[in-house]
Amino acid sequence: MALAIDSTTREPADRQIAADAELLSAQLAALRDRLFPPTAQKTLRPFTSGEAARLIGVSDGYLRQLSISGDGPMPEIGAGGRRLYTLADINALRRYLASQGGAKARQYLKWRQPGEHLQVVAITNFKGGSGKTTTSTHLAQYLALQGYRTLAIDLDPQASMSALFGYQPELDLTGNDTLYGAIRYDEERVPLAQIIRKTYFDGLDLVPGNLELQEFEHTTPQHLARRPDGSTDDLFFTRVQQAIASVEENYDVVVIDCPPQLGYLTLSALCAATAVIVTVHPQMLDVASMSQFLFMTSDLLAVVREAGGTLNFDFLRYLITRYEPNDGPQAQIAGFLRTQFGDRVLISPMLKSTAISDAGLSKQTLYEVGRENFNRATYDRAFESLNAVNGEIEALLLQSWGRTP
Repeated sequence: MALAIDSTTREPADRQIAADAELLSAQLAALRDRLFPPTAQKTLRPFTSGEAARLIGVSDGYLRQLSISGDGPMPEIGAGGRRLYTLADINALRRYLASQGGAKARQYLKWRQPGEHLQVVAITNFKGGSGKTTTSTHLAQYLALQGYRTLAIDLDPQASMSALFGYQPELDLTGNDTLYGAIRYDEERVPLAQIIRKTYFDGLDLVPGNLELQEFEHTTPQHLARRPDGSTDDLFFTRVQQAIASVEENYDVVVIDCPPQLGYLTLSALCAATAVIVTVHPQMLDVASMSQFLFMTSDLLAVVREAGGTLNFDFLRYLITRYEPNDGPQAQIAGFLRTQFGDRVLISPMLKSTAISDAGLSKQTLYEVGRENFNRATYDRAFESLNAVNGEIEALLLQSWGRTP
């Protein structure tokens, strides 16, 4: 016989949920302390001379000669005489080699040149679980590893990108620590430069996210209601664009991880973007959801354009994510998308991989962990997939600058 429970003895739902949130937060903080001792802050591993040579675009023997002759930064000498380079060392070598001049100077130092506009890449989808944060975080890190000055913006209140960069939003961030601080409507707005944080990737900065971002969804309608009829001053969809413009001289590429819904934040990001990547999980329900997302996006952007917004994308591409090539239905849907959209679907899909999910267990990406920590065939397969996707996007960025990839 079931025992009756007096509902009056139960704790209110809000308190139950708050208690669970506090418990989970404490456990996550303890996990971070164990994963990243002694400071509980993430660091980036050093790279072998072979890895450094591949990133720079020279031979390992040439790096050895530079080290012997004392040119450029000196590597750390590890066990067995192995030469180890930090990403800061690699970037210093790039600058040193570029300073020597010659035809390859631009290949070593890839920063944008006068006349080349800042690239703002928005990664978006209406549906969660499409690999949006995985895509945006790996893209930002890939670009930094290639030597571009990169800014990653976490525009998702759930702050998954920030977590991958080692932040625990409810503990590490207070007020005005997100992009909201630079786009809010009141007198507490601050310059974006005050919000940007350095990361453990040399050349990669971060604007973290947390629940504070949701305030923009609430305050924007209030602001619109207060504006005089017909006024086009201080329109919401220009605010992200203006904030980014204030720091554009410091960066080559900005990568924005958009929220998984079509609200004011996402619309503002799309208006700031010069390029858009739409992530698609190759399942029929996800494709059907994307159809609705595209209809809604088109309608809302048309309103923004008519109100004076600029929508000048250098490119719009669809990226197939979490792809399993041996899954027949997924292969069919991938083929269907390519038939419909042609070359607007990136050639390389992002493969579903246990290596990526296993790295995520320690709040790391595949670009952070060492190959020795995984089954090498699994790691190599995932690594090659990520590089193929990000290499395609890099080639599109270079084309937009008028360069030959």
